[in-house]
Amino acid sequence: MEEQGGTGVRTRTDGRERPLCAEYDTALLDLDGVVYAGGEAIGHAVEALEAARDGGMHLAYVTNNASRTPLDVAALLTRLGVPAEAAEVITSAQAVARLISEQVPAGSRVLAVGGEGLRVALRERGLEPVESAEDDPAAVVQGYDPKLGWEQLAEAAYAVGRGVPWFASNTDLTIPTGRGRAPGNGALVEVVRIAAGGRPQVAGKPLPPMHRETILRTGARRPLVVGDRLDTDIEGAHAGGVDSLLVLTGVTDAAQLLAAPPHHRPAYVAADLRGLLTGHPETEAAVHDGAGPEGHRCGGWTARVVRGELLLEGGGDPLDGLRAGCAAVWTVAGGGSGEGVETAKALARLGLG
Repeated sequence: MEEQGGTGVRTRTDGRERPLCAEYDTALLDLDGVVYAGGEAIGHAVEALEAARDGGMHLAYVTNNASRTPLDVAALLTRLGVPAEAAEVITSAQAVARLISEQVPAGSRVLAVGGEGLRVALRERGLEPVESAEDDPAAVVQGYDPKLGWEQLAEAAYAVGRGVPWFASNTDLTIPTGRGRAPGNGALVEVVRIAAGGRPQVAGKPLPPMHRETILRTGARRPLVVGDRLDTDIEGAHAGGVDSLLVLTGVTDAAQLLAAPPHHRPAYVAADLRGLLTGHPETEAAVHDGAGPEGHRCGGWTARVVRGELLLEGGGDPLDGLRAGCAAVWTVAGGGSGEGVETAKALARLGLG
């Protein structure tokens, strides 16, 4: 692990010979796009998680989706072949309920604009969910619910417009479904903001309240965040000062990873959750004719950035090529993003374009 450019950004280049499930005591797993999508298990997820658990790794499921209760999420996971208990599920609804409970008196009414998961989390903290701005709420909270309609959003806007403290479980603009991307809670928060003004306090990934909730509930000492989103899962890991594994089964593709700014760069990358069961190779500076570094090498691949274009030479595992490419692009980008580097030809060669 090394610090780069004084930014506090964590970028792992030394690799890991042992499987990640042996290096870390707890996997903090995102759900949508990592374990399942559209209500179906993602390929290899069930078998990989079973093997990681059998290897001694504790599994916890951490989601920004506040609509379902932990009991419902655990039941879904179990039905998909991933045995889970409610205590192993941590939601942004739980994180925001704790945040609210620290700022309003016990027993306060809270206007809950969201699903059952949000209401259950509020009751767990001794708060009373209500449905109208006329119920004299001490706070307003929004959480994702696919059944939300205009009336609920209007109630939130009325209360926020009157100055009632406003909270949101998370602000993800989109959510993955079996049919593609759909509006997430962040899009619905924007509706209320446009109508009433102001900004809510947000609890979910990538912000600290969610990481705090996760550590409090799991007791993890050496956690590994596992996710598919750079702006929630990976950024949240950076904010919490822990390592992360990006899997390419969700919203982030290889081009977006190469263009990532420092706080969106994971420690590891894998095609899917089988990445928990393997070691991850070292990425090292490549030297040519003793003249100094000319790029970065991982496995059978060498990557260089020449005149603003990523060049790849060699062969072998395409993920090793991606790892080498990330090291080369991120070194050139330094504390900025790699968006200015042309990567299309390199990704096409890897079959990742």
